[in-house]
Amino acid sequence: MIKVDDELLRETAAPLGGAKGQEQAKIIQALRSVLADTLAKFDINTDLRVAHFAAQICHESDGFCTTVEYASGQAYEGRANLGNTQPGDGVRYKGRGLIQLTGRANYKQYGDLLGLNLVGDPVLAAEPATSLLIACQYWKLHNLNEFADKDDIETITRRINGGLNGLPDRRACLARAKAALSGQGSMAATGSTRPALRFGDSGQHVSELQSMLRAKGFEVLVDGQFGASTEVVLKQFQASSGLPIDGVVGERTWAALAVGGSTPRAA
Repeated sequence: MIKVDDELLRETAAPLGGAKGQEQAKIIQALRSVLADTLAKFDINTDLRVAHFAAQICHESDGFCTTVEYASGQAYEGRANLGNTQPGDGVRYKGRGLIQLTGRANYKQYGDLLGLNLVGDPVLAAEPATSLLIACQYWKLHNLNEFADKDDIETITRRINGGLNGLPDRRACLARAKAALSGQGSMAATGSTRPALRFGDSGQHVSELQSMLRAKGFEVLVDGQFGASTEVVLKQFQASSGLPIDGVVGERTWAALAVGGSTPRAA
């Protein structure tokens, strides 16, 4: 059975630290409980379909860091082809979602299809679970499962983007998604069952991380919650170990933590 969960999304995205990593963690966490069931309802149900879908929504959402277009939307003002016929429509119906919905006409179309009042409440399109529904509906309307089955990333990209913008990043996301689904992602790369961890994660592996940091001489509470204090201490460990200071526990950081002995620290 395909494992479709938050770990797949984390594996598909490039790991991030800092404020952007925190936003990434929040969005992935919010998708966790609805991801598998939502994809199944839209027949995104094979390794290739799931991998291509995960790769495209990862790129389109800036690595799961946002469900809202960074620009103001003012550039869409008066765009009749988007259905923006009323003053303020450009900003009101700016891009939102994992595959960004843009323009009054598109908000109405997808709202009608999903039984949601997206025209009256456009901010709803940015809510992670809703944005996933919209992305799946878009995938269905554009028959993208057909091209995922053919492993045809270029056609999928053209149908989402209108061109091939960002294709190298989309290919990188796809490679990571395929690796995760085949069991060759970062969890496999560590030679253990330890996943990549970042801000917002919780559970047994976070407790293990905190215990290993304490064994290295770093003061951190072992509570199973990867919050701001754990991120700060982790970055201190990464700095002292000559690792990239990204606040993400990947293969190299797990390996460094597993090395015996405490880590020298500056006074």
